[in-house]
Amino acid sequence: MAKKTFETSLSKLEQITADLEQGELGLDKSLKKFAEGIQLVEFCNERLEDARNQVELLIEKNGQLTSVPFSEDTAETVAD
Repeated sequence: MAKKTFETSLSKLEQITADLEQGELGLDKSLKKFAEGIQLVEFCNERLEDARNQVELLIEKNGQLTSVPFSEDTAETVAD
């Protein structure tokens, strides 16, 4: 079995969403797909949180680059 990655999980989640939106699955299959989708969302959220905790931004202060932890406030400041 292939290693579970963010990208493969997101792709599978997109497929599940498309399958459910078509409305052609029976109730039992729909519920099974929905449960699988919830697990994939949880996995993707965990991976995103892990990545977020690892990200550092380089910000120039007084002519020098300084490494600071990533945060919502930092991202907005850099974007401006």
